[in-house]
Amino acid sequence: MVAVRWLRRSVVVVPILGLLFLAGYVLLPYYSFGPGPVRDVEPLIRVSGATRYPSEGRFVLTSVVFRQLTGLGVLSAWLDPDRSVVPRERIYPPGETVAAERRRSISQMDQSKLDATYVVLRELTDYPKERGDGVLVESVVAGCAADGELYPGDLIRRIEGEPVDGRREASRAIGATPSGSSLTFDVTVDGEPQTVRLVREPCGGEADPLVGVSLINNFPLDVRISSDGIGGPSAGLMWALGLYDLLTEGDLAGGRTIAGTGALALDGTVYPIGGIEEKIAAAADAGASVFLVPEGNEEAARAVGDRGMELVPIGSFADALAYLEGGD
Repeated sequence: MVAVRWLRRSVVVVPILGLLFLAGYVLLPYYSFGPGPVRDVEPLIRVSGATRYPSEGRFVLTSVVFRQLTGLGVLSAWLDPDRSVVPRERIYPPGETVAAERRRSISQMDQSKLDATYVVLRELTDYPKERGDGVLVESVVAGCAADGELYPGDLIRRIEGEPVDGRREASRAIGATPSGSSLTFDVTVDGEPQTVRLVREPCGGEADPLVGVSLINNFPLDVRISSDGIGGPSAGLMWALGLYDLLTEGDLAGGRTIAGTGALALDGTVYPIGGIEEKIAAAADAGASVFLVPEGNEEAARAVGDRGMELVPIGSFADALAYLEGGD
């Protein structure tokens, strides 16, 4: 009888243990979105060739973290008001690997740094008329020859052996090459010279032949920004505000901790981003008193509450400066 009772218990216990193992260790195609690291942007910016004006106030960027979940993880995330559960396809397009997503995220972050620097230097200097040697890769078109060969921030010094001294000159050199022909680009990547050969042909959904790069003039100042392991396009506005504050006298933040988010275009437009709810939570935890919200995210931001912060809708870099310099 003892053996029979032990066997019956085993029949019940083993499936339960199996279910617990599946719930706690087997990863599902679901991810949690939650508040990520908050970073003070100005210590992450280095500028050579210009006076630096430190401030008492702080501009901080916000981020989100996402983690693949087990069954128990899904339950835990559902019970946490600061986290949300999303299916895998919300993060990874069909067929994209984790490594490919990470490369895309880093490229987006690199582009956000370039765009922020472009907007600020255009505001404060004679850039892009005043410029450095060569041209910078601002972005790359997916599916074109440059995809995976050139990246945002790469400095093109020569095309087909001829020096290029600006975006227009580089564009003319590329445009003069017949469709189906290849061009040689001499580039500098992280200080190291490289040579890349690309074919100009229709790509990226366009009928016209392309190599697939968007170019901007090289900057007259050496600006280096460390993203501290954070990826994505949404730090552009805060990079720009931090750089502007460093290059101008006074305290743009007015002694406050100002958080925010928003993808920044070359014309200064601020575009909405994902994860606004989680970023508001991260900013509140960091002690921010103001949160700069892209206008396209304002409704979602107000729906989750201000967490004791002033929520300021921003449509452009000029809007952000007007608010900050107005002292409102």
